[in-house]
Amino acid sequence: MKNARIWFKKDYECRYISHLDLNRCMLRALHKSKIPVWHTEGFNPHPFATFPLPLSLGFRGVNECMDVKLEDDSFSFEQIISGLNDCLPRGLRVFDVTEPVMKAGKIAYADFTIKIGDEKTSSHTVCEQLKKLLALDIILIEKKSKKGMKTIDIKQGIKSYAVSEQFDTAQLDIILSAGSADNVNPNLIISAFNTRFGVDYDVDITRNDLYDSEMQLFR
Repeated sequence: MKNARIWFKKDYECRYISHLDLNRCMLRALHKSKIPVWHTEGFNPHPFATFPLPLSLGFRGVNECMDVKLEDDSFSFEQIISGLNDCLPRGLRVFDVTEPVMKAGKIAYADFTIKIGDEKTSSHTVCEQLKKLLALDIILIEKKSKKGMKTIDIKQGIKSYAVSEQFDTAQLDIILSAGSADNVNPNLIISAFNTRFGVDYDVDITRNDLYDSEMQLFR
């Protein structure tokens, strides 16, 4: 049995399907493509697949991955790529398959590109607002948890950032804490931004890569 990490992009209309629907879509594609994936045992066997760090609804993902186990060690990774792409909608494209190097539990950071702006406000103004927010020593925000709402300081979850003007939008390239132990969702940054400046700009969020605690690329 061979482990395989399937790398794919999530874009277009597929940005707006939930993780549960993504999981269903991928499982159906695995079944339809007849890839020899190991199935769970029991009354209702199904292809076994896990996603190291699910992507939030509405986000574009350019380096997303799904882990499976192959029952046939001789089955080529190229066959997986072509087989899945023949069965997936245009918003989901498999571009590579590799053997897993890191375990999902090693994920500690995520790299995002956030584009912010609207037709009424100059990109320079939005950039200056972003810089003022991110320069604060503490950025408090209300976050929903299993025990209810709690106030957290999301500034502690910012590893690094850069603000730049890109044509008619402001661009924020930011690395945030991620994973099961500590996770700062970019939507919390946007919420804090909107609250502080009383704005509601158009926002486009792309997750680029994942890293471990040593900032080694997750592979």
